[in-house]
Amino acid sequence: PAPPRKLLLHRSEIRELSQQVSAKGLTLVPLRLYLTRGLAKVELGLARGKRRHDKRRTIIDRERKREAERAIKRRL
Repeated sequence: PAPPRKLLLHRSEIRELSQQVSAKGLTLVPLRLYLTRGLAKVELGLARGKRRHDKRRTIIDRERKREAERAIKRRL
């Protein structure tokens, strides 16, 4: 297994992020990944999860897109 990686932030920043993740139900999301001189730097963001009706809408849209692509493929 890979060794645990360090999060290079100030102690207060780490504490604040962990409190928001545990108390408010937010999630830490990697926004960007930078590779510089053999090091990986990650830009993090706090995000709120989707609501149930949003998830359903996403699934419906995805299925419609697949059906449209299949129909186009059949015509070619």
